[in-house]
Amino acid sequence: MYAVRFEKSDAYFRLLMISLFLTFFSCSVEIGESVRGEDVYIVQSGCGEINDNLMELLIMINACKIASSSRVTAVIPCFPYARQDKKDKSRAPISAKLVANMLSVAGADHIITMDLHASQIQGFFDIPVDNLYAEPAVLQWIKENIPEWKNCIIVSPDAGGAKRVTSIADRLNVEFALIHKERKKANEVDRMVLVGDVKDRVAILVDDMADTCGTICHAADKLLSAGATKVYAILTHGIFSGPAISRINNAAFEAVVVTNTIPQEDKMKHCSKIQVIDISMILAEAIRRTHNGESVSYLFSHVPL
Repeated sequence: MYAVRFEKSDAYFRLLMISLFLTFFSCSVEIGESVRGEDVYIVQSGCGEINDNLMELLIMINACKIASSSRVTAVIPCFPYARQDKKDKSRAPISAKLVANMLSVAGADHIITMDLHASQIQGFFDIPVDNLYAEPAVLQWIKENIPEWKNCIIVSPDAGGAKRVTSIADRLNVEFALIHKERKKANEVDRMVLVGDVKDRVAILVDDMADTCGTICHAADKLLSAGATKVYAILTHGIFSGPAISRINNAAFEAVVVTNTIPQEDKMKHCSKIQVIDISMILAEAIRRTHNGESVSYLFSHVPL
């Protein structure tokens, strides 16, 4: 991220820098076949080089729109800038709202995404948004891969995820707990307090995303010190930036399970604890149902066969 301040006398230099930025970051898109009158779905996740991928998505949407496509749907498994959904400090941006505006202005008619960091982000759009849930796939994975799941406890690593863990705990008919955390600054946890009894139980940490993994690794240590027999982590979006992989390797997890809303092949080569839940069928079924004008609410509680 670059921030440059120019004086009024620097007009020529300002124009030169803008020209250089546009040249360096340019993205050219050409649609290889006719989309006139077609229902177009563009799949692009908010991962890797996020800004490049977002710009490419916007240009592709616009290219399809001005090529007379009937409808353009952006399928964004991991929504970019989703954590910047509120103004929590002075002069802080609400970047999720900006991304929503950009998608709408580019010409998107519909958005399909999964496990938004805050579900109210749907309200940032003036176009339909389908926020799918990984919960049905998570429940299926727990029942198939954790033999002691009937003696487990679902744990939220922060108070904000309480609704998510209570929903999973109710459907499994098990108890839940949460961890209250206090941060000194972003991505750095100061103190954790466990609310609930995990003694002699399998603890399953559930969250929507993990970035540097400091929170879930501290939470795992807290759960083991409180008497948990095993600790699993199940996350929808595995960003795994910075020291995340080394932290997971050094932590006492039985497994760290993520969906493939973000590609994990490279991360799995460096960490044997990472396992992946394939959610491609959920997105595929959502696309099919949207194209045929059918309800997608079935996918909120079922995994398509």
